[in-house]
Amino acid sequence: MLAAPSKAKTLWLALLVIFLNSSGNLSLTLGMRSLSETMSADPLGYIRAMLQPQVALGTLLLILWLLTRMALFSWADLSFVVPVTAVGYILAALLGHFFLGEAVSPTNWIGTFLIFFGTLFVSATKPKTTEPVRSEVESGAR
Repeated sequence: MLAAPSKAKTLWLALLVIFLNSSGNLSLTLGMRSLSETMSADPLGYIRAMLQPQVALGTLLLILWLLTRMALFSWADLSFVVPVTAVGYILAALLGHFFLGEAVSPTNWIGTFLIFFGTLFVSATKPKTTEPVRSEVESGAR
């Protein structure tokens, strides 16, 4: 059986998940906003959009986000991963405000910071609280 990753490695992977999600969404948004057409039911519009460089980069980053998030879920509990990676909501609001010129209301900032402070409490917990359930094959039972 492989040893569980250290808390430091788990936190670094969580940071990578947050970065890939935020940067992927930003790139995807920038690319979609640069298109001259609005997406509709026409599948060809989506194919043309995916060929736009910023949309393609955003898609690639979000694929990497999904793969790293899958790895993170294999290392740590759901009750740790979801709240800790929710820090990405703060980053998303900041990126939307500074790079996209979006107006973020005071109510949205309050909600965003409530998420941030909640993640501080959760990140203070142990990332791996349960051992994975082993199948009968893995445990040697027949």
